[in-house]
Amino acid sequence: MFYREAGQFKTSYQSDQAMFPILQDRIGMAVILAVAFIVVPLTANDFFLTSIMIPFLVFSLAAIGLNVLTGFCGQLSLGTGAFMGVGAYAAYKLTTIFPDVNVVLFVLISGFFSAGIGAIFGLPSLRIKGLYLAVTTLAAQFFLEWCFIRIPWLYNDNASGAIEVPKREMFGVIVSGAEATPLARYFVVLGITVFIAFLIANVLRGRIGRSWMMIRDMDIAAELMGIRPLQTKLMAFAVSSYICGVAGAMMVFFWLNAAEPSSYSINLSFQILFMVILGGLGSLSGAFLGAAFIWILPVMLKFIPSAIGLEIGAETVEHLTFMVVGGLIIFFLIVEPHGFARLWQIAKQKLRVWPFPY
Repeated sequence: MFYREAGQFKTSYQSDQAMFPILQDRIGMAVILAVAFIVVPLTANDFFLTSIMIPFLVFSLAAIGLNVLTGFCGQLSLGTGAFMGVGAYAAYKLTTIFPDVNVVLFVLISGFFSAGIGAIFGLPSLRIKGLYLAVTTLAAQFFLEWCFIRIPWLYNDNASGAIEVPKREMFGVIVSGAEATPLARYFVVLGITVFIAFLIANVLRGRIGRSWMMIRDMDIAAELMGIRPLQTKLMAFAVSSYICGVAGAMMVFFWLNAAEPSSYSINLSFQILFMVILGGLGSLSGAFLGAAFIWILPVMLKFIPSAIGLEIGAETVEHLTFMVVGGLIIFFLIVEPHGFARLWQIAKQKLRVWPFPY
């Protein structure tokens, strides 16, 4: 049996409550981290790092942020793109005001500005829920996007209205700006993503994460059991917005090198939402699976036909992507609402009893 739990005995509560109590999970996670930190840097070219891996990690982190709020706390949000933009503009202002400070530190600090804004727009969640809360966060999306355009101080009165990433170094290596190598930017993005993912995984296993899930499942019963809805929901909005803000700052500093207000439009919010739906609500692994599918699918539709001699235009690839993603969203909402993450859980259940019938 490939994936068995029988025979894996625990002799302490600490080992029984470990993040990966099953040996196969620990081996699999070690292999994934080894591939990400060793194999990919040694084998991938600049195009693969810049066009696939870096945006995949950025969108995965943003999907984790939205999943904390929507998947684990049950609060629907359509303002993810705006909260990412708050982090990006905050990091940009901090780097221009304090040019000698490590840019990675500012990327992590920028999330606190996004967390504050997210907590403010999360105040209505105590009185409204569902579609009405989604409309409230949609208003936050439009208001913040208006601020990105109409407040020149945010982009230092740049005539183009865009923010341009300055050249910054870390330990003598250029990590931001046009001169930064894709490999250096990849390691920074990978390190931040892995750190925050493991941190959130531990939070979800503790008291805070369980209170979020209680609010998601039945908020009235959770309140009767002593959970404070306002503090719990605002904490979910703050943590979610913090993660999205860090992802937005990484998006402009380590991927795009420059960004306009349209980079954080409502289209980005829907894109992150689709990643969460397809990957699986309430699953950290689903955030990575959904981001990988949504971002890599257009690349596959473009390069696989070209490899066999069939040329497809960029507009055709875009339309095919919309059709495939839309069809899969309808399919998963009807057949398997928990997305790719649930399919992986089913596969592990099959492997536990292989080769015997299930």
